[in-house]
Amino acid sequence: MNKSVGYARVSTKEQNLERQIKALSKYVDESMIVTDKASGKDLNRPGYQSLKYGIGKLTEGDTLYIKSIDRLSRNKEQAKEELRYYQRIGVRVKILDIPTTMADIQPGQEWIIDMINNIIIEVLSSVAENERQTIRQQQREGYDAMKTTADGKRISNKTGNVVGRPKAAFPSNWNDVYFQWKNGIITATKAMETLNLKRNTFYKLVKEYEGKS
Repeated sequence: MNKSVGYARVSTKEQNLERQIKALSKYVDESMIVTDKASGKDLNRPGYQSLKYGIGKLTEGDTLYIKSIDRLSRNKEQAKEELRYYQRIGVRVKILDIPTTMADIQPGQEWIIDMINNIIIEVLSSVAENERQTIRQQQREGYDAMKTTADGKRISNKTGNVVGRPKAAFPSNWNDVYFQWKNGIITATKAMETLNLKRNTFYKLVKEYEGKS
């Protein structure tokens, strides 16, 4: 039997979930609303992960209701990938703040919601790419503004130290894949393959990631 589930999130324990729950309860039974009090910077949240793994996992034909797209993630690239994930498994996502996703669709017209979500994904892609370009430009401007040593190496204006090789970046889907690997859902080999990382880089990022936890 297909189910409808709501998801609400606030960033800190001090913030109140009541407004989101009240809005979602117009469409979903309150007992079917999953909540988190956690940052939206990554996906490693107990409530949200229960929608993807375990007995509460959303499956084909289910519907997920959220108040706004940033309840999935503040990261535009990550939010886009989550929408794509739900599309792949056949879960319809309805976003209260985007009325077109809330339309009552007759059987055979499901493509309308899919089309709307594809547009949202494209918009998120454009915004994410613009953010990446802005970050790269700021990094380049900062790099170009650094002083250089006699042999051409750059010196950090902040620390005065010579700038070495930049750290390996975390892939956009790191948190989701890391969670699956850490919980024994996939092997390390599968995780590396999914992340397109070499073994040394993968474990280097694991060490760095867990050091921050």
